[in-house]
Amino acid sequence: MSPVHVDILLAVAGLLVGMLVGITGAGGGSLLTPVLVVLFGLPPAAAVSSDIVVSMVTRPLGAAIHLRRRTVHKGIVLWLAIGSVPAGFAGAVLDHLVGAGAAVQQALQTGIAVMLLIAAAGLGFRTLVMRRRQVVDLHPRQIAARPLPTLLLGAAGGLVFGMTSVGAGSLMMVSLLALYPSLPA
Repeated sequence: MSPVHVDILLAVAGLLVGMLVGITGAGGGSLLTPVLVVLFGLPPAAAVSSDIVVSMVTRPLGAAIHLRRRTVHKGIVLWLAIGSVPAGFAGAVLDHLVGAGAAVQQALQTGIAVMLLIAAAGLGFRTLVMRRRQVVDLHPRQIAARPLPTLLLGAAGGLVFGMTSVGAGSLMMVSLLALYPSLPA
């Protein structure tokens, strides 16, 4: 059995990304995947799969904290999960079926970049809209879930996340705030 090699720069990058995700609730795929591709030279498919595996550990911990604080709208979560879980698997399977050739890696890298730009534009747009109108944030339990749009949003987000590892935090947050304007960020 060979000893485990620890790359200090990679560990520091992971620490910084983890802190930003913990503070903002978004950005794991939006930050970690590009860092792995650009700074550490991982192929996009390897960066996506590595980020998804890291998410398996970090997201349940974040979810537990929010559940304990009672800031979760369980009805919205249910409809998002019904759409996103199967679509996330479908995205990962689709990624696998397409393969890992150079053209696929380039297309995946372009897809990640496009998703990041959409997420950034969405956050900027939401900020502008919120400054112009007075929206009262309600407690999550005071907001009625909208099953079909939420399920479709979950499916779209799950598919994108399964393929690019981007979107679970950044895109979904922006989309949920657009679908439920009274929902606190």
